[in-house]
Amino acid sequence: MSTEVLAIVVSAIGIVLTLGTSLFAAGAWMVRRIDDRIDAVDDKLSTRIDAVATDVTDLKIAVARLEGPPRHLLTTGRG
Repeated sequence: MSTEVLAIVVSAIGIVLTLGTSLFAAGAWMVRRIDDRIDAVDDKLSTRIDAVATDVTDLKIAVARLEGPPRHLLTTGRG
């Protein structure tokens, strides 16, 4: 192998390693950023779902208070 061919091979290997490393770093950065956004959306959505669940529970209690106990048409005791 001549010196020129060896220099070309070493340069090609260096370029491939540089591009591979930069693509891996970019992919890792994108995955981390997407995970952060998903976590933020998950926290926000969990907060909203908890608020809706609390509102529904409060609504059920309010409706139960409005309706009161069931009325009986016939009474069992005759006095």
